[in-house]
Amino acid sequence: MEKILDIIEGIAYEKGLPIESVSEAVKEAVIKVAKETLDSNIYYEAEIDKKNKTLHLYQVISVCENDSSDVEDKNNFISLSEAKKHDNEIKVGDELRYELSLEDMSRSAVNSLFRELEYKIQRLIEAQLFDKYKSQIGKIVSGNVVRIDDLGNTYVEIDEIRAILPKKNRIKGEEFNVGQVIGAVLKHVGIDRQNGITIELSRTTPKMLEELLRLEVPEIKDGEVEIVNCARIPGERAKVALKTISAKIDPVGATVGIKGVRINAVSKELKNESIDCIEYSAQPEIYIARALSPALVISVALDENKAIVNITSEQKPKAIGKSGINIRLASMLTGFEIELKEIDNLNQSTKQTTETNSQEAPKNNLDILSSLFKE
Repeated sequence: MEKILDIIEGIAYEKGLPIESVSEAVKEAVIKVAKETLDSNIYYEAEIDKKNKTLHLYQVISVCENDSSDVEDKNNFISLSEAKKHDNEIKVGDELRYELSLEDMSRSAVNSLFRELEYKIQRLIEAQLFDKYKSQIGKIVSGNVVRIDDLGNTYVEIDEIRAILPKKNRIKGEEFNVGQVIGAVLKHVGIDRQNGITIELSRTTPKMLEELLRLEVPEIKDGEVEIVNCARIPGERAKVALKTISAKIDPVGATVGIKGVRINAVSKELKNESIDCIEYSAQPEIYIARALSPALVISVALDENKAIVNITSEQKPKAIGKSGINIRLASMLTGFEIELKEIDNLNQSTKQTTETNSQEAPKNNLDILSSLFKE
């Protein structure tokens, strides 16, 4: 095949593929068609002559020690004695190569070669796209809405491929229109022969909130503030645990921004989802107490993966939250099962404890002096 290298370079440029990959695809296609149209039992090799820009197809025969009468696979093996008739210096393990003419290929063989090459190029494109989007899993991508089906699934065109945002991955109450530009987290990338590449998007994963914060807050993007964990009930409320190693930075203040400008921008993108920012603590008791904010707790006791939280009756509704949302998020954020233990009449209980301790404790000099004045 003359000028094959020009063809390969043209395909590579047009499809945005590496020249080496297209070259291998062409050689594999030629070998496969040769097996189908010439002889499937022969071992073939294809080579591209870069200098002359031509492709050559060879039948390769290996030299073995046995006499020619003992060689079973005569298509691919030849005895040493027989091989020496072609080359006196040949040794066992060497190969004889016979070039086969590609110009004499039948029309059906040429058509088969075209189809096979087209198939392989398509697989190369898909593999390249798969690698590209797989590296973006967990990142926010944006595209135009091109269709919304009867089940509520939204189809989004991202560059050269169409992705799906299933209804279950959409924030409750969200509605999109065809032509609208939306952003979502790339959740999953798959590939198969029947459907090619499939991309699933999501706007409900906690990763969506994390990535939005990373885009909105420079301190998070630069690594000065770290998102330790994130918990969401999409469209309603979320909690984010933050920490920093810099004494000069308030992780919560930096994330919220002046007058809440940063956190409000993120909330708006998530259909006004309420976002609580708390400072992470390596001490679980403190971490759990902060996660239950805005409630103020008395104490936290740990029992393996369970946290028993003592709290007043006045603070208990805040800890639970509307429909239990606050305690659920705190549990998701910390990884602990949280049990609230209500303590009634805290002030009275504290007073009684103080009086009891006062009676049992020995009097010091000030107590004695005070009693003398009272007398």
